[in-house]
Amino acid sequence: MGKGLQELSSPDALEFIGGLIDSATDKALPEQARQALDHCDALEERLGGTQRVELDYFRANAWSVIRQAKHSDESAVWEWDQPEILNEIFYLRSAVRSTQFSSLGTFRQCQMLVNLGNILSHIGRPIEAIEYWARALTRMPKFAMALGNLGFGLETFAKYLYDPGHQVVILKEACGFLKSVAEPGAVWDREDYRTVAQSMLKKAEAIEAHVDFSRVESISLSEHSLGRSKMERQYRVWALDNGLFLSPLNDLGAYPIAAHDVLHLPAMVRPLSEPPHYIGFFNQLKQEYATARFFCWQGITSTESYKKHYSDKGVFLLDTLDYPVYSKASEEIKVAFRMAYSLFDKIAFFINEYWTLGLQERSINFQSVWLEGGTKGKPKRLRVKFQGHQNLPLRGLYWLSKDFVESGRDTDAPVLGETMEPDAYKLRSTRNHLEHKYLKVHDDMWGYTDRSGNSMFDDQWAAHLSMQELQQKALRILKMARCGLTYLSLAVHREEGLRRSQSPDGIAVPMSLPRWE
Repeated sequence: MGKGLQELSSPDALEFIGGLIDSATDKALPEQARQALDHCDALEERLGGTQRVELDYFRANAWSVIRQAKHSDESAVWEWDQPEILNEIFYLRSAVRSTQFSSLGTFRQCQMLVNLGNILSHIGRPIEAIEYWARALTRMPKFAMALGNLGFGLETFAKYLYDPGHQVVILKEACGFLKSVAEPGAVWDREDYRTVAQSMLKKAEAIEAHVDFSRVESISLSEHSLGRSKMERQYRVWALDNGLFLSPLNDLGAYPIAAHDVLHLPAMVRPLSEPPHYIGFFNQLKQEYATARFFCWQGITSTESYKKHYSDKGVFLLDTLDYPVYSKASEEIKVAFRMAYSLFDKIAFFINEYWTLGLQERSINFQSVWLEGGTKGKPKRLRVKFQGHQNLPLRGLYWLSKDFVESGRDTDAPVLGETMEPDAYKLRSTRNHLEHKYLKVHDDMWGYTDRSGNSMFDDQWAAHLSMQELQQKALRILKMARCGLTYLSLAVHREEGLRRSQSPDGIAVPMSLPRWE
């Protein structure tokens, strides 16, 4: 830190750094952004509380300046591994997950959530991006950059869908969000808002000029049955509210039209002699996901009813005096977590086969499938086959895999798993305890996290979760599995288009399979 900055109070120094980054943003000065990052490092130990959250936000903005300057070379946009993106996500997540985040002003919270949504959309993770934009809008419904970026994000999402009906519905929603920035009361956080608003309105006009919305005028998103029985309706409402149906329309909200798992593989060109194993495999992935989702709901609702299941009666257990929870319901939630988590390695197997990577079956997992090398003490690197590959949903899957890495063994680079929010924190460790050790679930009334290391109740063999935390983690892994299956489907759709454009010659005989009932 320069001598002049050292003499400033912490708030003044922080304001100076913020101004430096704003100037670097406006004038596209990546070197100035790097200087600001050096100042951030020097100032860090002086800060605490909300000032530390602000510092992480400034760091993310500085990395964004560097990223955008790099992308002036269009060939750099499709580099999958970019330290600028990694750092930008890391610091935004660090800010959002902080316990001090809620102490910030609503305006700043919205800015952070919008920026995090923007970068996730950029790397091919629109479902998570939509979630962050929506979180900003729950705080400030008229926040223009959340509305506009949600519109842009939905338009990009629609481009990668294979179902034209879904595309039209989502594009109509995108237009609505884009046009809403011109409505009275819109709240802007930038001086050039008129120019930005104009670009959003032009995008809406372009969509309306190329899409026939009359096709969906008679379609209601809400007037659809959710089942005959009360229990089925309760289950489907719960799944809709949590965004757990395998339908892109569920990303628009809890609309009954989305209460079906319609997502599947798009049309694929395969050799006539090849059995439909990709379709069979995806069938199984969907069924396992749907069953895990139901088990999770059943476990949660059974827990909330406080009724002991008859299968739990007569099971002799001892009370360890730390408010343990033992029940069929808690085990159902654990099974749901394990089933959902297992889908990621199966997605990796699909990727290995479809993209002909040639990995040995025993070495395939959701991390290894993307990487190669790593011999003679060198870190593994992204496979050549994926480097610069212009398949956005596939890149989204790659970045999704980084969320499961909880420690940096081979590099000093930021580890995204360290910055997951509480409901998604240490998912891999939780899974390992479920599979190989044991997970102890406690009643929510016990503050087990404050236990003393010398206490007789400090069970170090176990990973400890409250019932509420177990439910939250099960829901989060289900949402991530839904993202994984969706991105896999869209990645295959994109890849099929790329392959047809590269090898247009040849005869393709259409073949359809009947619906399984």
